[in-house]
Amino acid sequence: MAAEGAPRKIQLVRIAHVYYKYTDMDKAITFLNDFGFTEEKRVSDDKIYFRGYGTEPWVLCAIKADKAEFGGAAFVVESEEDLQIAASVLPKATKIYELSDAPGGGKCVTFHDPVDGFPFHLVYGQEPAQMLDIPLPHEPVNYPTEKNRPVNKFQRFQKRPAPVHKLGHFGVRTTNFAKAYAFYSTHFNFIASDLIHDANKIDRTVFYRLDRGDQEVDHHVFFFAEGDPYRVHHSSFETHDFDTQVLGHDWLRERGYKNCWGVGRHVLGSQIFDYWYDPHGFIMEHYVDGDQVNASEPTHHSQAGPGSLHVWGPAVPGDFLPAK
Repeated sequence: MAAEGAPRKIQLVRIAHVYYKYTDMDKAITFLNDFGFTEEKRVSDDKIYFRGYGTEPWVLCAIKADKAEFGGAAFVVESEEDLQIAASVLPKATKIYELSDAPGGGKCVTFHDPVDGFPFHLVYGQEPAQMLDIPLPHEPVNYPTEKNRPVNKFQRFQKRPAPVHKLGHFGVRTTNFAKAYAFYSTHFNFIASDLIHDANKIDRTVFYRLDRGDQEVDHHVFFFAEGDPYRVHHSSFETHDFDTQVLGHDWLRERGYKNCWGVGRHVLGSQIFDYWYDPHGFIMEHYVDGDQVNASEPTHHSQAGPGSLHVWGPAVPGDFLPAK
């Protein structure tokens, strides 16, 4: 409950999109296409919106800049009143402005993280898109004692990028966990699905989901882990299934991109992951088969360690974990 006279929590509905700034747009665009995005709108050669095959009008905006930077993630809010609250109480918040050149339109407020200053966006009133008609496999699986695929029916796949469905989550390295946790827990309807503590029982990492009551939501949409200096850790995009994901892995590998970590399966969230470096050094993830939870699930607590990150897959790369 908000204190008497204090604004209520801003109600987030879902994660929507991210912004990335690139110094070399040609390399960025080639990678984004190879990663499975679909170009939706080219405002100019210096600003391009990309979508997935789901109903979000766009999921990533690529912007030409003198410095490669993460431009922040956006969440859809429940009402225009949420935007009004955001504009009045959040740090360095803009007034409500129109997303005038973006697919789907809508209104937005941008504020800045109170610890490390990165931009964070809240949107309302976007028009949803029609799902793209992309052929995706839905073949039954054969198990040793349970054969589900019809006799004389074969598995055949097309080599291609793994089509992006939606933005699933993003995460950053924060320089002050306690301050960031207090801020986001106070102002938004985030619930900690998992809190990770160090050997001294001090929380250092959180995986947030959205409190949407009985509605099923992704295990996490936003995470941060304490470390120095600040940086965006990764943005994660859902694709269709495991075969689609691994076909995308091979597509990226055969084109010479650098794998960061994967393929493997996480413990927290359960999703199968595959992390890649783009040509500017940003980490982008494909994931499939993540957990769904609702507000009834309690927060889980565990101690940090490589064993808490994955149940199978390659060893955790040294540069994947936050700096101490």
